[in-house]
Amino acid sequence: MISDWLQRVGSSIPRGFSRYFILETLKKKPSTGKEIIDMAIAQSGGKWKPSPGLIYPLLGRLLDDSLIEETREGKYQITKKGRVVSDDLETMDKIVKNQLDVIFRMGSVGKFVAMDLIERVSTIGNSLSSNISYMSKDETQRYKKFLEAELRKIEAAEKRPQGKEIKIN
Repeated sequence: MISDWLQRVGSSIPRGFSRYFILETLKKKPSTGKEIIDMAIAQSGGKWKPSPGLIYPLLGRLLDDSLIEETREGKYQITKKGRVVSDDLETMDKIVKNQLDVIFRMGSVGKFVAMDLIERVSTIGNSLSSNISYMSKDETQRYKKFLEAELRKIEAAEKRPQGKEIKIN
């Protein structure tokens, strides 16, 4: 169950990374949306190919948030406000890398990661449940279907013979 989820999620870019990547790219030089996409493909060795449908709306949100601006040449460049946000993200990045370094040196990473994921999913679930009255009917239905599907997975896992451990890659 968890290993299937990690295989689906583990190879993709984490949520929020695209925003960070764009800011970091624009810190180096003004670029067009296409240049940002090409840079992502090149830097990831082709493993991440962000679509225009991801990049251009995100550029619009960054413009709205005054983190970037458009030049006369049609390129995007980072603003002072964007640099501050980017620097804050770099500081957080260093903190997380230091924490992960310690965890990897201590061992038992797989179990820690699994427990951390379960805790995070529980927190998100509790947050969604407490705000259900603010959700649209469509959002409520999607949430309900998601929870029902996850419950079926848990019930199937409980029926499996004990002693078979789930490997987390």
